[in-house]
Amino acid sequence: MERGVEWDFEPTLDRIAALMDLLGSPQRAYPVIHIAGTNGKTSTARLTEALLKERNLRVGRFTSPHLVSMRERITVDGEPLSEERFAQVYEEIIPYVELADTQGRRIQFFELLTAMAFAAFADTPIDVAVVEAGMGGSWDATNVADGTVSVITPISLDHTDRLGPDIPSIAGEKAGIIKPGATAVLSQQELEAAEVLMRRAADVGAVVAREGLEFGVLAREIAMGGQLLTLRGLKGVYEDVYLPLYGAHQASNAVTALAAVEALTGGDEPLDVDLVRQAFAQASSPGRLEVVRRNPTVVVDAAHNPGGMQATIEALHEAFDFAKVIGVVAAMRDKDVDGLLELLEPVLDEVVVTRNSSPRSMSAAELAELAEPIFGEDRVHAVERLDDAIDRAIAAADAEGEFSGTGVFITGSVVTAGDARLLLKAEGA
Repeated sequence: MERGVEWDFEPTLDRIAALMDLLGSPQRAYPVIHIAGTNGKTSTARLTEALLKERNLRVGRFTSPHLVSMRERITVDGEPLSEERFAQVYEEIIPYVELADTQGRRIQFFELLTAMAFAAFADTPIDVAVVEAGMGGSWDATNVADGTVSVITPISLDHTDRLGPDIPSIAGEKAGIIKPGATAVLSQQELEAAEVLMRRAADVGAVVAREGLEFGVLAREIAMGGQLLTLRGLKGVYEDVYLPLYGAHQASNAVTALAAVEALTGGDEPLDVDLVRQAFAQASSPGRLEVVRRNPTVVVDAAHNPGGMQATIEALHEAFDFAKVIGVVAAMRDKDVDGLLELLEPVLDEVVVTRNSSPRSMSAAELAELAEPIFGEDRVHAVERLDDAIDRAIAAADAEGEFSGTGVFITGSVVTAGDARLLLKAEGA
């Protein structure tokens, strides 16, 4: 049965709640760390999972969207469900989905995936689930789970057609994952977002932990392939923590994950510092300032809104000493593409605009039309296919010479990052 597309749906919890009831409420079979926010959700989920796994817990992780394969969204012990297991879970729950359909509740695409994740986790069984909200919070399908810990990563403008036109209205939607008696772990927020989140926490009687107050990054220095951190968690200070990810935003994601795991853990004792070091040293966040090639250096990033792009650009400057940067940009037509291009203009010496594999992708011609007034015509090159665009950018970097310090930066969308990783056969893609 046609389930529609992920980005076109009717916001309500009624359908997924009815399906969960038919399935026997698998989302209640384990504690949940629930993560919402605008930027940093997937990285924070992966860092949270790394800490829990290091504690010898069996962890289920549900994130979205995927970079390459749909199966990436549902992982157990850090590994995506196998093709066989993914198909098996689908076959097991589809009779219940069809039953819900007959009750006048036609289950939609993301709801089906969410139900598959919760069912797979209960069947494994897992010790704890790390669940990323798809969009918003209050009416997101994942919100049928009651998070023991509710994490809100930084909130900025995105999906304004669905979530509201300003930061307070978006924060109001995201705040819906904070449940009575939960611990709300809040990354650094703009004041108007923080006020909304604090009001929700007070209304439902949640305990609050805020980055910059109850926990935070005490020190950060650049290290080879990442950064060295001193983190203040909720229960202690953790020194000499190496994180193989770039940027202040990833340090923030790491300490938010740390606070979330501490909040889930009973007692007042801090986590073992060696465990924290070991977990974070092995952490990865594919498609987030990821080096996918050397000579010339090619960096891929999934930033797709101005808030995320600003953090990415700051990290790019800090971590990569490029003398010149050639950009490859493909973006979705429903995003603030002007905002992205304006942020990129001071960073990119020239830009190759193209499209990615999504039907929502802006065409190369449309993107060029937006880019030319910002960059000037001579700095903008429109190439219809992403593979050709990447080839052109790499050839231009090569032409500058091996020791010119020229890098290639591919960005604009999660789909763009996933497509580029696949095309360049990134390690682990």
